Amino acid sequence: MIAITLPDGSQRQYPGPVTVAEVAQSIGAGLARVALGGRVSMDGEINVVDTSYQITQDANLAILTPKDADGLDLIRHSTAHLLAYAVKSLFPDAQVTIGPVIENGFYYDFSYKRPFTPEDLVAIEKKMAELVKKDEIVTREEWARDDAVKFFKDMGEHYKAEIIAAIPGNQTISLYREGDFIDLCRGPHVPNTGKLKVFKLMKVAGAYWRGDSNNEMLTRIYGTAWATKEEQDAYLHMLEEAERRDHRKIGKDLDLFHFQEEGPGLIFWHPKGWAIWQQVEQYMRAVYRDNGYQEVKAPQILDLSLWKKTGHWDNYRENMFTTESENRVYGLKPMNCPGHVQIFNSGLRSYRDLPLRYGEFGQCHRNEPSGSLHGMMRVRGFTQDDGHIFCTEDQMLKECTAYTLLLQSVYADFGFTEVLYKVATRPEKRIGSDAVWDKAEAALIESLQRTGCEFEISPGEGAFYGPKIEYTLKDAIGRHWQCGTMQVDFSMPVRLGAEFVDSSDQRVAPVMLHRAILGSLERFIGMLIENYSGALPVWLAPVQAVVCCISDPSAEYAAQITQTLIKQGFRVESDLRSEKITRKIREHSMQKVPYMLVVGEKEREAGTVAVRARGGVEVGVMPIADFSTLISEDVASRRNSGSFAPQAD
Repeated sequence: MIAITLPDGSQRQYPGPVTVAEVAQSIGAGLARVALGGRVSMDGEINVVDTSYQITQDANLAILTPKDADGLDLIRHSTAHLLAYAVKSLFPDAQVTIGPVIENGFYYDFSYKRPFTPEDLVAIEKKMAELVKKDEIVTREEWARDDAVKFFKDMGEHYKAEIIAAIPGNQTISLYREGDFIDLCRGPHVPNTGKLKVFKLMKVAGAYWRGDSNNEMLTRIYGTAWATKEEQDAYLHMLEEAERRDHRKIGKDLDLFHFQEEGPGLIFWHPKGWAIWQQVEQYMRAVYRDNGYQEVKAPQILDLSLWKKTGHWDNYRENMFTTESENRVYGLKPMNCPGHVQIFNSGLRSYRDLPLRYGEFGQCHRNEPSGSLHGMMRVRGFTQDDGHIFCTEDQMLKECTAYTLLLQSVYADFGFTEVLYKVATRPEKRIGSDAVWDKAEAALIESLQRTGCEFEISPGEGAFYGPKIEYTLKDAIGRHWQCGTMQVDFSMPVRLGAEFVDSSDQRVAPVMLHRAILGSLERFIGMLIENYSGALPVWLAPVQAVVCCISDPSAEYAAQITQTLIKQGFRVESDLRSEKITRKIREHSMQKVPYMLVVGEKEREAGTVAVRARGGVEVGVMPIADFSTLISEDVASRRNSGSFAPQAD
């Protein structure tokens, strides 16, 4: 007898080997109809398998449906094969290469005599829908290596033959067949093509075979696939919103910053954009001050010998810029931590001095590949709100816990209340003993437990010098952005000779906590711009109000009001042009200014202003002192656009 344990803990007995499909059928016909695969746990291993997979011993089994994350991956993986099936049906001379699942979809690379066009995508998607209607069974076959190589060579599929030749000899060669199409794949796949009903081809791009520019340029077709049409519609709407909110477009429209070829991955800040930067930096500087941090500044370049001591040169050299002077090689800093250790080392420290918290708005440079650069989200030059806490082992947990609470408060001030937490554990390539990693990982996990945070574990994704918590924000249209981090590091202080005198008069190395709340200020500002679609809250807006005169006789009064508000500390401009007031209002509305103050002869004589809030809301006529109070309350509360207007597009 074989015992199958289900997720609810119940067990089912079978007289002999049983397939996933048969288990699903024994539970109920409804489950069998929607089953896509199974997640099987045997002998300490967990594998996602086809419904045809035969279980030959006692095992734990979860039947996967479209509601499961693994089930959705099965749909996307199988839809990639459906795409290749359709391409081969329409373009028999095309060669198929690889087609993996990616976030929210899949892609497949093809070798063909010409690039595919948008018109081709329409035809391919139509053919995919036709193949779905045929509801063909998807079957797995295992082949001998030489037979598989010959089979694909005879078909003219030379890329597939090359892939098989590169597979280690101890691995099974498996092929999947659906109708007239057969493809090399480890699997698993959905049981039949009729399960693949919700998909859309998105775009065509170029991609070199195996990512090597010396190889042939292939055509890559991207697609998305979902369990339901409602989910796909929501995703496509999100993409439309993301395109409309693109910080690069908004940055140009609002005159905030620009990029140019002479400085790839570097930002040219314009006055209005730099005003946003200053508000973010000044806010974070106050956070430093109010939470016991001492602000420091370390050099931009340091001798290569220091980067070798820290381990950065061995583990990070491909991302570092270097320069030379007087026969010495220097590394342009990709991060701030080694400089902060040098500041710690500049004097003899006592346990009474700890925890010692350093903060820096440290400008860093990383040699990111040009193809990965993306506006402000992926740059080569950036500034971190970087901090390092030197503490004892006994203080480590308390510091990590307090940091998470501080980070939550900061994010809320910027309008983000949904935070996702992940603990990234030891990577394969790392420094430090397993015992040290055990202590560091345990501290991070317990710190989140103490703050009541639900979290996930990301195995193997820690930094080479220590594990970390990754703090990810959810924005207004449901996208996730990883921003903050907390990393526990026992190794770098030892490598760089950092010591303090403990209560027993012994010199010991401190624990070093690497932490950033916003991460890259550039990236965070780009994220803010997209989250608010450029309509930033009053406290962050580069121009908080514009004073517009209705006619020339009221221009002097408008200028006086502008100066009054500027002296009170507000960012205010005046529009004294001889243009119609409707045109002025329209132009400044497009610039997403939170408040417009309209003045004419009537307002001049009464000493008032007519206040219009972003979103076209008429607030009313009031003395300038009342408006000062109104905008002051907005700035202090950090609410968006005042209490009158909805969030502007």
